[in-house]
Amino acid sequence: MHSSDSRRLFLQALASLVAVPVLAPACSRSQSPEGDGRSSAASPAGSASAASTQRTPAAPGQGTPAAPAAKVKLALNWVPEPEFGGFYEARESGAFAKEGLEVEILGGGAGVPVVQMVAGGQIDFGISGADEVLTARARGADVLPLLAVFQTSPQAIMTHESRGAKGIADVLKSGTLAIEPGLPYAAYLKKKYGFDKVKVVPYDGGVARFVADKDFSQQCFITAEPIAARRKGSDPATFLVASEGFNPYVVVVITRAALWKENPERVRAFARATREGWRTYLHDPTRANAIMAKLNTSMDAETFVAAAEAQRPLIETAEAKEKGLGVMTRERWETLAKQLVDLGVLPKAPTLDDLLVASL
Repeated sequence: MHSSDSRRLFLQALASLVAVPVLAPACSRSQSPEGDGRSSAASPAGSASAASTQRTPAAPGQGTPAAPAAKVKLALNWVPEPEFGGFYEARESGAFAKEGLEVEILGGGAGVPVVQMVAGGQIDFGISGADEVLTARARGADVLPLLAVFQTSPQAIMTHESRGAKGIADVLKSGTLAIEPGLPYAAYLKKKYGFDKVKVVPYDGGVARFVADKDFSQQCFITAEPIAARRKGSDPATFLVASEGFNPYVVVVITRAALWKENPERVRAFARATREGWRTYLHDPTRANAIMAKLNTSMDAETFVAAAEAQRPLIETAEAKEKGLGVMTRERWETLAKQLVDLGVLPKAPTLDDLLVASL
């Protein structure tokens, strides 16, 4: 969602916390991306590179038929869950098909190199985080961001309501904090407030310690760990890192620059369909949630509903309502680039004119 990777270990424990034990999910963190066996168009079509030029011969008495759907692949950076709901809805509702696209959605997992796969041409589109995009560009990767689903990052710090904290600054004054210190947002918080008054321990991906210890705080996505903690009878209070001034776009759709140059209309079509899918999903996530639940059995139906509701205000912000879902601004990218340079993550800020050329 995406960096989103900062909460990926959590979902491994989610089944034992909030779901009835079931068979292993279709995609796990230890697996490479796998297709879900479905695509957005039922009829066979040519490859992504050739589909736009292939045509079916016209039958007698008929006009020129439409070109077959172009086959493309979208790689998620985690397993199917609500943060990707709009992509599944675009497929199920026919939004992709309407744009002449047959989209195969590939589930992700821990360590799956989505950015490298996009840059190398193995897949056409992928999901990443804005900080990952900037880091990849600095290393010469051929990737471009198209749109950003999450306008507000769901990355947060979770503490107990009983502690009476008013913000992250209060959380860091005492107790224990489970966090991955190597991630940019953690480095940002450490530089802003210091970690000298709190005991920092590794983040283990679950909520068991949180539930058992009232002085224990931890990193979280507000769409995940707090939901599990509440269902275990705990009292989580969450504070968004975005409110502290570090707010990278999350669930950023990326493609390779070469594809944008070769077939910009296909890229635009994918972006249009994606936005339509997200509009439909935000209105009613039922259909897409049902599809994703079959592919990700580590989340139960109640958690899908709760996560979809929790993420809505992070996606449908005032700016997104005014300018359109997925909007990205140059100012946000500039701010993030400067922050990453300041934190030592980037040696220098990339040229944004080149980065945002396909921003749609």
